[in-house]
Amino acid sequence: MQINWAEFSLDMSFLGGMLIVVAALLLMLANGRVMGVSSILGGLLGKAEPKNWRLAFIAGAILAPVLIVQSGLYDIPVQRVANGATLYIAAFLVGLGTAIGSGCTSGHGICGLSRLSARSFVAVAIFITTAIITVYMFRHGAG
Repeated sequence: MQINWAEFSLDMSFLGGMLIVVAALLLMLANGRVMGVSSILGGLLGKAEPKNWRLAFIAGAILAPVLIVQSGLYDIPVQRVANGATLYIAAFLVGLGTAIGSGCTSGHGICGLSRLSARSFVAVAIFITTAIITVYMFRHGAG
């Protein structure tokens, strides 16, 4: 999958980035928590308390894009990139990676790097390297 430069919108990308920053900042100010989606979801499914803010965060992350598409304010083409066994294997590997890496791209990439965490810098470097190798393999050999 390549970036469709004709459809790329710098202003919407900037707005999306700013919304992520504001969400991370508000969560840190309100709860003293880093916005790591894997730990938020893990706490929702586990025994962590309280669950209300976790549920609201996950619901917002799922519902916001659906509402934007349904509103018709911004026409976002939806393209499925995986299905069947590939989807489940990919989801398992992402979950395994977040467990091994003690966090996800949002926790390390957004919150960890902004706090100049050396551990997050290493994690993000591994995420990016793994993504590059995976894309290369699927486009030029193993896929």
